[in-house]
Parts: sequence; structure tokens; C-alpha cells
Amino acid sequence: MTNSTARKVTANIALTLDGRYNGPGGPGDMGAIVRYATTEVARDHLTRIWEGATTALLGRLNAEGFLGFWPTVAEDENADPRDRGYAKWLVDTEKVVLSTTLTEAPWERTRVVNAPAADVVAELKATGEGDILVNSSASVIKALLAADLVDRLYLLICPEVAGGGERLFEDGLPGTEWQLIRQEVGELGEIAVVYDRAR
Repeated sequence: MTNSTARKVTANIALTLDGRYNGPGGPGDMGAIVRYATTEVARDHLTRIWEGATTALLGRLNAEGFLGFWPTVAEDENADPRDRGYAKWLVDTEKVVLSTTLTEAPWERTRVVNAPAADVVAELKATGEGDILVNSSASVIKALLAADLVDRLYLLICPEVAGGGERLFEDGLPGTEWQLIRQEVGELGEIAVVYDRAR
């Protein structure tokens, strides 16, 4: 077994009050979340998530969705500087995409891996430095929570009840304790929180 470095695994996602990352309409139903994602608090939160990260770990759906959006933001001189900062980081950083169906990498500086998230994280932690960021890839975050491999959670809590849709925290997860290290309330009632896993 390879020795692990001090790399942290961080995860970022926006959730409704009823714990959902999308609405009853399925993965594209972001109505209860999208208006809160562009507030001042949300944009400052976005900057915090990537500042210490050197690797982006993504699921296939997010990798493909991000590819259609973030590179154009990186080039847009009129974009909010915080959005542009994240976009440039994402384009330039090492990206690992978990997929059972992709045969070639959808981005530059990207490799596709067909393996369980926990195994990929163990390999990433054994080499390199800097945080490993899972940004909004719920399937990857769920797998890492189940294996108790998330060290820091960045959550944007949106003040709406979706009433349906997929939940991040499902029954069956191991019991864990988290320490609140930052919280900020936004103009629309959204709350950006950062929790560290108490180990």
C-alpha cells in the first residue's frame, strides 16, 4: 500500500432545505438552486473552493456539462472576476473524470478513469499535493461520503424546499461528525457553509 500524502479531499455542492441537489424534474431541474448560485456570497464561496485545489475530480455528466460552459467564461473579459477565476483554474488544472462510458478525455489536461471513486482518491492522495476538489458531482461525492473520504464540505444551502429530486445525504451513510469552520448568509437567505470532518 502506498503512503498517503497530506492531500485533502474537498467537495462542493448546492442543496435545498430538504437536502436535494436537483428538483423533481430530474438532473436538469435546478430551479430551486440556480438563482442563489450567482449572489455575492455564492461567488465568494466559489472562490474559496478552488484556491487550495490542484486536482478536479468529476463525474462524466459534470465534466461534459462544465466543458460546454466554463471555458467560455474563462475567455469572457466581462464575466465576474470570481467566476472567471474558477473557470481559468478549471481549464488549467489537472482533471480526473470518472466514467464507465467515455473512451477519450473531453478536455485538455484530463484523464478518464473507469474505477471506483474511493480507489481513484487513494491513488491521487498517494502522489502530488494540494486539495482534490469534487465540484458538484453528486455521484462522486456520495461515493466518497459512503467511504468516509471527504475531509471538507463546502455547501450552499438554498432557502427553498424542492419537494422532490435527488438527495445528497441518503440513508446508509456512515455516521460522521463535522466541525463548522465558516458560515456566511447571503442577500436572498442562502447560507454558504464550510465543514471539516472531525477525525
